[in-house]
Amino acid sequence: MVWTSPPPRPGHPYYMHDAIYAQPGAIRLVLRTNAEILKTVAGQLKTVDDVLLSGIGTSWHACLVGELLLAQIGSLGHRVRAFHSFEFRNYWPDPDPKTGVIVVSHRGTKRFSLEALQKAKAGGGMGVAITGAGSGEGLEIADYLLRTVGQESSAAHTVSYTTALAILAALAAALGGDEKFAAALEAVPNQMAALLGQESWEGMVARFRDRRCYYFVGGGPNTATAYEAALKMNEANYAATVGMNCEQVLHGPWAAMEAEDLVFLIAPPGPSYERCLALARVASEVGAPVVGIVEEGDSELSSRCAHTVILPPVPELLTPILSVVPLQLFTYHLALQRGINPDTMRAHQPAYGRARAGLSL
Repeated sequence: MVWTSPPPRPGHPYYMHDAIYAQPGAIRLVLRTNAEILKTVAGQLKTVDDVLLSGIGTSWHACLVGELLLAQIGSLGHRVRAFHSFEFRNYWPDPDPKTGVIVVSHRGTKRFSLEALQKAKAGGGMGVAITGAGSGEGLEIADYLLRTVGQESSAAHTVSYTTALAILAALAAALGGDEKFAAALEAVPNQMAALLGQESWEGMVARFRDRRCYYFVGGGPNTATAYEAALKMNEANYAATVGMNCEQVLHGPWAAMEAEDLVFLIAPPGPSYERCLALARVASEVGAPVVGIVEEGDSELSSRCAHTVILPPVPELLTPILSVVPLQLFTYHLALQRGINPDTMRAHQPAYGRARAGLSL
C-alpha cells in the first residue's frame, strides 16, 4: 500500500502537534504488540556474526542510537555498525550469510533503504525491517517486520522516530537479557507524558524566535538527537541550524558562533556532560544564550543556561527517546510563531513544490 498525504490543515493544531502528543501511547502500544516477535528476532540475531543498521534521515538517526543500544545493552560490542543507506548500498562490501541487517524506514519507499535490504538478502543474510503500518511493499522481503505506527500525516516525522527508538531499545534488552533496562524502558511512556506537560512553550519560544542560527549539540546517544532536532527545524520551520557532536563543535565550529545564535545542549549525565559544559562556557564568552536539556537536580550546567528543560532520571541510552521531545515542541511552536505550516516541508510553495517533484528518493 502506498501512502498518500491527507489535505493540509489550515492552522493549529497541525498534524505534527497531534503526532508529538501521541508518542506516550504509541510507545506503550508498539512495545506491547511487538513483544513476541522481538524475542524471536533477538534469538535469530544471536546466531549471526555481525549486525548492520541502515536508514536515511530520521531513520538514520534512529540507527545511530540503535548502534549504541545493541553494542552495550545487547552485548554485541564492535559487531554492530550503523550505516546511512546510501553509503551502505554504494560504498560498502556485500554482507555475507552470517550478517544480520536491520533497515529502519517508516514509509518503506526510499530507494536506497530498499536496496540496502535487497543487498542483505542477496548475500544470504538475515533481514529485519522496522517500519510503519501501511508502508511500501518493498520491505516485505525482510525475514521479520517490526511495526511502529501508522503513516504520519506530517512530513516532519516525530512519533515514528521515538517508536523506532523504543523498538530498538526493547530489541537490545531482549538480546542482552537486561531485565533492568527493559523495566526502565517500560517507564518511559509515563515519563514522556509528564515531560509533554512540563511547561508552556509559547513564552519560551517567543524569547528565542528570531535567532540567527540554532545550534543543537549532544554526545554519545544524543549526538543523534542533535542531528534529529536540526533536521526537524529545517523541515518544519525552515530555520538555519547546526546539529553536531559536542566534541566536534569544540574542535572548531564554535568559532562561527555569534551572540545572535541560540545553543541547545542535550546534556544528561554521562561522558559527554563535561564536554557540553565546556561548550556552555564557550557560548557564555561569545554571548550566545544556552538552553540546557538536563537531568533533574542538575546545577552546574543549569547555572549557565538562559533556560533549562528537566529530564527525569533514566539510563543514558534511553535519554534520546525523551530528550527529543522538548526539541520537537520548540520546533513546532517556532513554526507557529513564524506563521509556517510545519507539516508540508514547503511543498505548498511553487518553487519548492517543483523542486520536490523533480527529486527521486
